[in-house]
Amino acid sequence: MGILDAVLGAGNAQLVTQLANKFGIDESDIQGVVSQLVPAVSSGIKRNASSLDGLGGLVNALSQGGHQRYLDSPEALNEPSATDDGNAILGHVFGNKEVSRNVASQAAAATGVDNSVIKQLLPLVASAVMGALSKETVNSSALGGVGKLDVSSLLGGSGASQATQLISSFLDADNDGDVTDDLFNLAKKFF
Repeated sequence: MGILDAVLGAGNAQLVTQLANKFGIDESDIQGVVSQLVPAVSSGIKRNASSLDGLGGLVNALSQGGHQRYLDSPEALNEPSATDDGNAILGHVFGNKEVSRNVASQAAAATGVDNSVIKQLLPLVASAVMGALSKETVNSSALGGVGKLDVSSLLGGSGASQATQLISSFLDADNDGDVTDDLFNLAKKFF
């Protein structure tokens, strides 16, 4: 299952409803915006996780961040901490606010939803993406399974390779097993 399916899947219908109610827009519009934003955020996470330091930071965030709550209890997206978490995630994966602004502008152009709304949605979508990634990795046997990530084993030996493979496959936007084309297509959109 890809990350977009994990965020927008049938089990997460409450997330879409929660965001639609929060911003006063139609659920189908929210789905369209999320469909535009998730690949951008996941590509940023892939880029960030391509280095050992980035992978280590991602694993630490997944094991200690409590991001699953955004999918398990979508009303948590109303809390100021959801926006704060999302902005911190965006800072790590995009590096600066200009990239976030470009992502929001592209999503606005593609969906017709006001850019100011998308700018407010972007950190919440980033929090939801980390929630989906957290749920996937915490439950994965490649990462130790059942609720615990063993960060030390992931950063050395074959554990790091397994973690990278799991994260890359989960974030692969078109499910072709190659993240290079996803990064190239994203770059064409935003630059």
